[in-house]
Amino acid sequence: MSTIPEIEFAELATLDWRNESLSYAQLKAKLPRPEMNSQTAAETVQQIIDDVRAHGMETLKDLAARFDHVQLEHTRVPQHELDRALEELDPKVRLALEESIDRARVFAKAQRPQDAEASYAAGATVTQRWVPVRRVGLYVPGGLAVYPSSVIMNTVPAQAAGVSSLALASPPQKEFGGLPHPTILAAAKLLGIEEVHAMGGAQAVAAFAYGVDMPDDERGGIEPVDVISGPGNIFVATAKRLVKGVVGIDAEAGPTEIAILADASAVPGFVAADMISQAEHDANAAAVLVTDSAELAASVRTELVAQVAATKHSARVKEALSGAQSAIILVKDLGQGIEVCNAYAAEHLEIMVDQAEAAAARITAAGAIFVGSYAPVSLGDYCAGSNHVLPTSGTALHASGLNVNTFLKAIQVINYDKAALGEVAAHVINLANAEDLPAHGDAVAVRKAH
Repeated sequence: MSTIPEIEFAELATLDWRNESLSYAQLKAKLPRPEMNSQTAAETVQQIIDDVRAHGMETLKDLAARFDHVQLEHTRVPQHELDRALEELDPKVRLALEESIDRARVFAKAQRPQDAEASYAAGATVTQRWVPVRRVGLYVPGGLAVYPSSVIMNTVPAQAAGVSSLALASPPQKEFGGLPHPTILAAAKLLGIEEVHAMGGAQAVAAFAYGVDMPDDERGGIEPVDVISGPGNIFVATAKRLVKGVVGIDAEAGPTEIAILADASAVPGFVAADMISQAEHDANAAAVLVTDSAELAASVRTELVAQVAATKHSARVKEALSGAQSAIILVKDLGQGIEVCNAYAAEHLEIMVDQAEAAAARITAAGAIFVGSYAPVSLGDYCAGSNHVLPTSGTALHASGLNVNTFLKAIQVINYDKAALGEVAAHVINLANAEDLPAHGDAVAVRKAH
C-alpha cells in the first residue's frame, strides 16, 4: 500500500483510516477540529456581553480602543461617508459587486416560501403565513481581510424576505479613521443600507441583541434587533450562541473550513489551490482532504509545496494547514469517504470524484456542496448566486446556510366558525379531560350553549 511522503509538506497531518472500522461516534470524535472552540471563549465573551449591557456606548468605545486601536465618539457611520465610499469605489469592483448582487437576488427570490392553507370543513381553516422579522443586525467581519461580499450575502436575503429595518456592523479600521473599510461602506450604500455601525467582535453582537440607549445623543443609540446574521471569528460565533434566545441567529458561522472529497480522477492542482483558498482566511481556518487515493494525496502535497510558497499569505496558510483542524484523511473507498464527510458536516464541501453528482446526492450534512472540478468554493464566495454565510464546526449537522427563511417566521392562523367548532367539540373536551385539564374543555363547552 502506498504511503504519503511527509517530507514534502510536513505541516499537514495525515490520518490513515483505510484499515479502521469506526462507528459514527468514534468517527466524530477523531475528526480534525480546531483546538479552540466556543466553550474555550465563552467566559471572555460573556464578560463582554455583560459590559455592553451595563455600560452601552462607553464599553463599545473602550473596546474599540483596546482591540481596534481607534478612538470613537459614536459607532454610527455618517451618511456622507457612505456616499463618499461609493463615489470613490473602483469601477471594476463596483461591477463585480453589482453582478454578485444580481445573482444573489435571483436565488433569494426563488427561496421565498408560499403561504399554506388547509380546509377541514366549511368554516374551518388553518393558514400558515410567512412574516418577516421586524429588524435585523447584519455582521460583516474585518481584520485580516475585507468582506464586501458578506455585505451582499447578509443583506440580499433579508431584503428578499421583506425586512423593513436593517443595521450593519463592521469593525472600525485605524487606517480609515475609525470607520469600517470603505469597500464595506460602498457595498452597504449600493444595497441601500443607511444604518452602519463601526463596531466588531462580540461587542457588536451584544449591542445588536440588547440595544444601546443614548436618549441625549442626536445620533441616537442602537435599537435592539430580532435576528443577527453574519460570519465572524470564534468570539463572534460564541457571542451569537450566548445571545441565541434573546434574538434569533442564522448559524454559528465561525472560522472557515473546506472539506474536499476526491478520488484519483481529481486534478491535484485544483485540490491544493482550493485548500489554500480557504486557509488564507486566518490561522484557524480548516482544510481537510478526504480521499481513497494515496497517489492523489501525495500529488496534492507536492502541489501544496509550490502553491503555498507562491501565494501572498503563505505564512498564514502554513499556520492554518499545520493546525489540528487540517488534515489529509485516507479512506478505503468512496463509501467510507462519504461517511466521513457526513460526520464532518463541512461548511464548504467540494466533490471531485468520478460521478460527482451521484456522490453529492449522498451527502446529508454540509453548509454548501460544490459539485465537480469547476465549482470551487471561491465561486460560491462571490458570484455563484448561493450564499457564503454557512454553518461551521460541524453545526451543518442541524443548521442551514443563510437564506430567506432566516429572516421569516411562520405564523399559524386558526379560523373556525360555530358549526366547525361543533364538529370537533366532543374530541376537544375528551382530550382535555384525559389530560386532567377540564377548563380547556369548558372553554369549548361554554360556546356550544351560546
